[in-house]
Amino acid sequence: MAFTLPDLPYPIDALAPHISQETLEYHHGKHHKTYVDKLNELTGGEKSDTDLEGVILEADNPSPLFNNAAQTWNHTFYWSCMKPDGGGEPTGEVADAINSAFGSYDEFSKQFTEAALTQFGSGWAWLATEGGELKIVKTANADLPLNHSQQALLTCDVWEHAYYIDYRNARPKYVETFLSSLVNWDFVNEKLKAV
Repeated sequence: MAFTLPDLPYPIDALAPHISQETLEYHHGKHHKTYVDKLNELTGGEKSDTDLEGVILEADNPSPLFNNAAQTWNHTFYWSCMKPDGGGEPTGEVADAINSAFGSYDEFSKQFTEAALTQFGSGWAWLATEGGELKIVKTANADLPLNHSQQALLTCDVWEHAYYIDYRNARPKYVETFLSSLVNWDFVNEKLKAV
């Protein structure tokens, strides 16, 4: 059975005005779809007994198979990290964990923003857990926490195609808006509980 492009977890215009329908048409409907299509081409359209995470962990990094499998996973995860009327300070278990690890939400926000802005070129900023501790990491290109024995809780895509239609070259404004208006803290809490 082939890998499939998952539906967005909200209507395609639901993140506007922060992320436009046009951005999602290109980002989800073209970029993400191309990764899935290429992954199926590279695997012969068959997953056999290996799920997406298994393909990522078994593939050489870097390689076309790793890049397309990881980008398929990264984008699917990224869509769930956002929701309409999201963002702002977290609540629940993740709020306590962030305060414990970083001292405050403001400090977390500062460090997460720095990771997103200092990732040179294409990549991702992540909130992840490793050995039961929260940490902020950044990865280049298709790389992801899974490849480093870490569990992803939240990600911000800083490839230019994630924000260029809406923000042009203003990555700082995009990251600020991601944190203030888009983060789906309910999803992050679910991920944290599953660790």
